[in-house]
Amino acid sequence: MSDYEPAVSGAGPDAMRATASFSGGGPATAGNEPVITGKNVTKRFGGMTAVSHVDFELRRGEILGLIGPNGAGKTTLFNCISGLLSADEGTITLGVAKINKLTPDRICRLGLGRTFQAAQNFPDISVRENVRMSALFGKQGVSYSDADRLTDDVIAFTGLAKYTHMAVPDMPFALQKRLEVARALATRPGVIMLDELMAGLNPTEVEEAMELVRNIRDNGVTVLMIEHVMKAIMSICDRIIVLHHGELIAEGTPDEIVTNPQVIEIYLGEEARA
Repeated sequence: MSDYEPAVSGAGPDAMRATASFSGGGPATAGNEPVITGKNVTKRFGGMTAVSHVDFELRRGEILGLIGPNGAGKTTLFNCISGLLSADEGTITLGVAKINKLTPDRICRLGLGRTFQAAQNFPDISVRENVRMSALFGKQGVSYSDADRLTDDVIAFTGLAKYTHMAVPDMPFALQKRLEVARALATRPGVIMLDELMAGLNPTEVEEAMELVRNIRDNGVTVLMIEHVMKAIMSICDRIIVLHHGELIAEGTPDEIVTNPQVIEIYLGEEARA
């Protein structure tokens, strides 16, 4: 496999055009095939172990939630998967490619897109140019005309068509988060990782974000998401994994997680029993 051959298939230009028009994209088929696998993933900062011997699988076509208290190691694990950090122990594979020693740009071009807790958009260029930059970066050899078409389709798909020429600092907070999702999708990923997409949103915006995540999955992109908005996690995730002090303490369906005594005690609270 070359450095930039996709390790997991995602939405290429033609597929994303179908996705954007909501015709022909087709639902993702969930199954047991892993698209990301972590074995014994461990990350230390000095004497503190932020992620400790974590094993996990993200399966094709699913929405997998990653939850836990603040400081549990969720974003550190995200950063190890996406290449911002290098795990001290263990292996992470994307498709068949071992990625835990690769740089973020190489991992992106293998089919992994991500967002951040605080949106990392480019403030000095327009919404359209933000997305176009990602379309041009995401896969070597894409033509300018294909990038332009993909840019327009992703913007339409994410509901940003009215804001294409707006400066990023002038956008409402929820739209800045949506723009970062659009930028990740424009790289044509097979997997997208969303880091607290719904944090700081009002109830209406949360509902809109939930619908966007469902549409992303239904159009062929597997989703791994960190989220503290339990309504969203319990409503849209197929499975959930729970971290606490860097350790994986539970995994299962939303119904299994919400009734897990250890998860209730550590994270969900007594209201989960009601």
